[in-house]
Amino acid sequence: MSQPELPIPTVSERCQQVLDAVSGVVVGKRGALELVLAGILAGGHVLLEDLPGLGKTLTARTFAQALGVEFRRIQFTPDLLPADVTGSSLYDQRTHDFTFRRGPVFTNLLLADEINRTPPKTQAALLEAMQERQVSVEGETHLLPTPFHVLATANPIEYEGTYPLPEAQLDRFLLRVSFGYPESEEEFDVLRRRMSRRQEEARVAPVVDPATLVAMQRSLEDVAVEDSIGRYVVEVVRATRSDQRVLVGASPRGSLALLLLARAKAVLDGRDFVVPEDVKDVVVPALAHRITLRPEMWLQRIDPAQVVAEALATVPAPASAALPTYTG
Repeated sequence: MSQPELPIPTVSERCQQVLDAVSGVVVGKRGALELVLAGILAGGHVLLEDLPGLGKTLTARTFAQALGVEFRRIQFTPDLLPADVTGSSLYDQRTHDFTFRRGPVFTNLLLADEINRTPPKTQAALLEAMQERQVSVEGETHLLPTPFHVLATANPIEYEGTYPLPEAQLDRFLLRVSFGYPESEEEFDVLRRRMSRRQEEARVAPVVDPATLVAMQRSLEDVAVEDSIGRYVVEVVRATRSDQRVLVGASPRGSLALLLLARAKAVLDGRDFVVPEDVKDVVVPALAHRITLRPEMWLQRIDPAQVVAEALATVPAPASAALPTYTG
């Protein structure tokens, strides 16, 4: 039995309840948490890239609890094999046949912890799961459950012994989010809450369930995007390709990611239409990890986020109220 259609105001209210529950554990990062939820709402995968100890793993686990979905974690290490992620066929002596034993990727929310510490072969095993929502083992295809999302963490330091994600896999992440250090009062609030609950682990009650989450994701199709906004998205992405500091600009997949995230941002704000501000709010997380700078730019400490922000500034925001032609 399919979940009934949810109106946009209801979806927005549920999203705020999820954010309130997660914010009760992850302190002072409301903006970053909104981006993570927008990525999940848009049906994508999220890369959490930041320094150790800033709450990346805690964020993934708490979102799984608030969304009421099954959660599993894989600690990526240099000796991790593809079968450790996808599963493998084992010989059953009772039936004298091989049976497939599912790996941890068969879940709703998968935390790929320190994904850049595993070899490319294992990263590639996760790539099919992220893109196709399925895994292939010994010629057989196994579908993953719905919903399925990957929240991967990566450290921007300690590159020795790591395997940087190839551009093809980075492009599969709908957005990249960083938390940054908390303010002084926020950091004290972390200590105060830890002393108050008198235990290490913090748990939150489920706000929704998997079926409701899928219905919330389907509601994004009701968010209107007028032609001027669509062309604005395209021009912003094209501006990253024409920048002289960029070796490879964002692909059309980046345009789709920007569109989907703008839709999700509109829903979080309780609207059934996208405005230019929605695009501006998500453009850096959606595109910064999709561009490759020229080698000499790294020596000048040019940040891809800075390049995307400057590309956005060169494109005038639309002001028309034209109806979207795709509805015709």
